[in-house]
Amino acid sequence: MDLRQLETFIEVANLKSFSRAAEKLYITQPTVTNHIQNLEKELGTILINRSGKNISLTEAGSLLYRYAINIVNSCEMAKFDLAAYKGRIQGHIHVYSSSVPRKYILPNIIESFLKKYPDVSFTLADNDSKNVVKSILEGDTDFGIVGAKYPSKNLDYIELMEDRLLMIAPNNPSYSKPNYSNLTMDSISKEKILLREEGSGTRDLLEKELIKNKVDIKDLNIIAYIEDTETIKELVTLGVGVSFLSEKAVIDDIKLEKYRVFYIEEFDLSRKFYFVYHKKRQLSPLNETFKTFVLDYIKETSKEISV
Repeated sequence: MDLRQLETFIEVANLKSFSRAAEKLYITQPTVTNHIQNLEKELGTILINRSGKNISLTEAGSLLYRYAINIVNSCEMAKFDLAAYKGRIQGHIHVYSSSVPRKYILPNIIESFLKKYPDVSFTLADNDSKNVVKSILEGDTDFGIVGAKYPSKNLDYIELMEDRLLMIAPNNPSYSKPNYSNLTMDSISKEKILLREEGSGTRDLLEKELIKNKVDIKDLNIIAYIEDTETIKELVTLGVGVSFLSEKAVIDDIKLEKYRVFYIEEFDLSRKFYFVYHKKRQLSPLNETFKTFVLDYIKETSKEISV
């Protein structure tokens, strides 16, 4: 069996798509099809059920998948251990993260990791929490950092750090109260409101609190849904409206008096960020090393906070 064919088979099985496997492996879709057909021909059995757009493993495919994972990972482990033996661990790691942890948490983790493994490179993909989880479940990535939990029996969420949302408002006479004062939801319900996009952990938390406090989101004067936090901050600074953002995203701007920040009475807008990974998927040696490093980093950080 050809190792490249096994790698292709694994990606098709994980992603349940020939085209997406081709994209991930940087090869053409006909090459993916050719790899699978040659593997099936060599083994004398059908490995993948092809029924329209639905792709699933046959019983023979499921059996081969377990062996293929071990074979590919054994090869990767051999290369990894040999590189470690020579004192040079190399490779590339993809990390999916929602916007706040990508800007305010991941840099410290990566900086610490690169001190230990300076020859490793990274791709940091920005995605909202819901899509990060989706990417892990669909096999696009092995782990990520999110600001909201989306329950699944296949995922483990490890608490990374705490955060809270603040309402940010233009720094003008309309908001004369000191920073961190309490406002009622009634007092701002008719204000022009800028919200994060659907799937954002920030928006998910706000919507849950609105429901808990019996506020219908349809009654709010929402004028825009925006993915980029920096765009929201700039619009608030210009007096376009108010919004709800992570304290970590605004703390430096508060010192510069770019806008004002408030709590909302009766609203619990505290939250946690999580390192999330697929607990049933066998990782490559490098990804396993990074996962272990992050889990150790979380433990050490927790100790420092508790001291």
